[in-house]
Amino acid sequence: MQAMILAAGFGTRLLPHTLIRPKPLFPILNIPLLLLTVQRLQHSGFDHIIVNCHHLREQISKAMAGCEGVTVIEEELILGTGGGLRNAFPLMRDEPLFITNGDIYHTIDCKELYHFHTQSRVNVTLAMHDYARFNTVCVAGDHVADFSHDEAGQMLAFTGLHVINPDILQTLEKGREYCIIDLYRSLLKSGERLQIMRVDNSYWTDMGTTEDYLSLHEGLLTGKVPVWREIQHKMHKPFLVDEDALLTGMSSTHEWGSVGRVTGKNVSLARVVIWDGVQLPENCEFQDQLISSTPDRRK
Repeated sequence: MQAMILAAGFGTRLLPHTLIRPKPLFPILNIPLLLLTVQRLQHSGFDHIIVNCHHLREQISKAMAGCEGVTVIEEELILGTGGGLRNAFPLMRDEPLFITNGDIYHTIDCKELYHFHTQSRVNVTLAMHDYARFNTVCVAGDHVADFSHDEAGQMLAFTGLHVINPDILQTLEKGREYCIIDLYRSLLKSGERLQIMRVDNSYWTDMGTTEDYLSLHEGLLTGKVPVWREIQHKMHKPFLVDEDALLTGMSSTHEWGSVGRVTGKNVSLARVVIWDGVQLPENCEFQDQLISSTPDRRK
């Protein structure tokens, strides 16, 4: 089975943190999400994985170096979700392609979605759920009616997980920026049936804002969010501190948090995520925040 992880976006809603790391490399319990996603796909049976990248692409290429079965495509120009897929077409095998965004954490069964698609005679299958914040797709029964509110039907949210027969990508002009939803709209207009698979009982977050990112960590560390087996070894306590972190003096931790390889003296931490390499100012309190670089002033 083959898959592609879309990891080329700028992550503008997560500035300034995405100036330091591309969003797919944001750590989940101190492990880059992209690496966890690759491992999860491989554990589900996907042996051929393509990753595209553009923003801070050298970091993604370095992170994926040595990952067996993974091919990285660096985009000199941003190509969008559709253009990125079209650009990767020469690397795809003649079989259905599972596609996932590189910035989501979910419990959807990727293998089940893939086989659901292969058992049908459609070119596209989208995983959909009822998620009020993103309910923008109109569905009728088991297929998409329209990608807007204009049609009569139930409104659902697209999860960013879909399976396609790669041949449909050949209608796109190579090297041009394109959104995959625009291709799906054109397929609908031509009478193509876009099948959906409901995944309402699964956990899903797109980690699109700092609040989403912190909320995911709170859920994982307090047992409210299901934990991928790829990070279960991290789940021994609600406050995770890397074994190489150096918190000295009267430093203390409270409630929940995930702290990488950092240094700090007499610091108080509560409900935080702190990345590797941060030097915390002495005698400070930090709470309810993501700290991705060394603070430039005391708080």
